[in-house]
Amino acid sequence: MSDCCRSVDDVRAFLHSSKNLDPQERMKFYDSWAPTYERDSETISYRAPNIVVDFLNRNLPGSHEDVKVLDVACGSGLVGKLMSELGFRNFVGVDGSKGMLDLAAQSGLYQDLKLALLGTDQLPAQTGAFDLVVIIGALRAGFVPVSVIRELWQAAKPGGYVCMSRVDPKSESGEKYKLSMKRELQQMEEEGLWSPVSTGDMKKYMMDVYHNQKEDEQYLDGTMYLYRKSIS
Repeated sequence: MSDCCRSVDDVRAFLHSSKNLDPQERMKFYDSWAPTYERDSETISYRAPNIVVDFLNRNLPGSHEDVKVLDVACGSGLVGKLMSELGFRNFVGVDGSKGMLDLAAQSGLYQDLKLALLGTDQLPAQTGAFDLVVIIGALRAGFVPVSVIRELWQAAKPGGYVCMSRVDPKSESGEKYKLSMKRELQQMEEEGLWSPVSTGDMKKYMMDVYHNQKEDEQYLDGTMYLYRKSIS
């Protein structure tokens, strides 16, 4: 079957081939996925960008046109495309896959695109430079480590915002990641680094192509967070 019309089972088999890869190998996998990524995302009902951008739009005050956005783990630019429809105009993207960044560049939305392996390379962003830092779909076990959250905070301006989504766990490693992330978010609040604006559930944001599920359990859920960086 050609790549242009892959079924859910085809995409599931393809994604299973990426299990147990180290970070560098996973980025090479994403390079290979780039040509069919957006079509495959539609096939498996990947709706995380839509859900989180809607959440962000409901909770972010003020006009969007002058907001400087850092789109972390930007992939092919799906988030930038959705945000541009809401009036956002200023984007810088970061991703670990050159193939995905090439797709994002084709959108014409990003003023700058930077290659960096999150958790291995330092986030290539000037401290305190962005009104809004967004990361959707990458905070999960085996992908982007919890330690990167402080780098997201650092990139935001005082009074700026950080919007994140996390995959809710269906595994022991996922549960450990969830607990670690909750501890880090709470610790950062206690340190006075930021304050929570809103939290939301991300229901059925993607088919669970990583496991064989019963019909009523075939989707993944997640959690969304919006924080505001302290001014002082």
